[in-house]
Amino acid sequence: MTTDHLFAPFTLRSVTLRNRVGVSPMCQYSAADGLANDWHLVHYGSRAIGGAGLVMVEATGISPDGRITPGCMGLWSEAHIEPLARVAGLVKKHGAVPGIQIGHAGRKASAALPWNGGAHLSEAQGGWLTIAPSALAFGGDLPKVPYAMTETDILRVRNDFVATAKRALAAGFQWLELHAAHGYLLNEFLSPLTNRRTDQYGGSFENRTRLLRDTARSVRTIWPDHLPLAVRISAIDWMEGGWDIGQSIELAKLLKAEGVDLIDCSSGGLVPDAKIKVEPGYQVPFAEQVRHGANIATAAVGFITEAKQADDIITQGKADIVLLARQFLRDPYWPAHAAKALGHADRVPPPNQYARAW
Repeated sequence: MTTDHLFAPFTLRSVTLRNRVGVSPMCQYSAADGLANDWHLVHYGSRAIGGAGLVMVEATGISPDGRITPGCMGLWSEAHIEPLARVAGLVKKHGAVPGIQIGHAGRKASAALPWNGGAHLSEAQGGWLTIAPSALAFGGDLPKVPYAMTETDILRVRNDFVATAKRALAAGFQWLELHAAHGYLLNEFLSPLTNRRTDQYGGSFENRTRLLRDTARSVRTIWPDHLPLAVRISAIDWMEGGWDIGQSIELAKLLKAEGVDLIDCSSGGLVPDAKIKVEPGYQVPFAEQVRHGANIATAAVGFITEAKQADDIITQGKADIVLLARQFLRDPYWPAHAAKALGHADRVPPPNQYARAW
């Protein structure tokens, strides 16, 4: 047991979250040419007003071909900075720490919007070439066989992560997360199920983790020492012969040595036929095992919906913060409601405009 609770502050480096509740990165599929717009401003701003300690902007492409869909956010050019700066500024104004997740979708890129089916787009439909560590298709509605990256391609991707991190800093974000989960590019390098390379980026655990380690190290050189750097991983593949929790713990140790401060512990997404047992809090044990096994801060995610459930994760030392996704879509003011339920209503004061109804 710890003396911490869900509405106690949490500090990483020089950044202090007002509580342990964060908005998990959730794609909105609402950008044009990767540019944030009024939808994003309202969406993220309302969650900050609702009392979240951390508001993380959705998976943001490091390059045009790194987007999951044509509607995904991007930060591959200077033109993308100002719209995102408005989002980060509004989030910060209302008491939350603005964070952003950056990534590359790998073989799962070039897909239609979810409400248009989510299948791979053909060239005629505006689709593009996908890349991956090996020329293996995801399957199902994502049948494109990706181009197997050369070492020059790998270096380009690493440099794109660094350049995007610089722009995220210029936009005013104070928390940066590298997306290495859910079957996207960095995750594809980690798992032996998707990485069949025979060069220095494939085969052994050391080689399969090389790109993520190199990327984290390179980003840390330009991401200021006083700001936190996080990495989201899929802690297990949910498939025999795939990535497992033991490898996640060892990876977390290596990433900590590269200047990573927190591991955001999700799972799955790598292959379409994984057998995932989805139930409330089903991924929390991964955060607990990585936290204690690697002695690093972790975020717990996955069907966390109830106030006491979230509070128990913190009080029992299973994770340092909880990140909610769908629950925040249903209720932007979840932190305020949870604080009231747990007897900490004073920790989430209403904005003046809402005080009469809070």
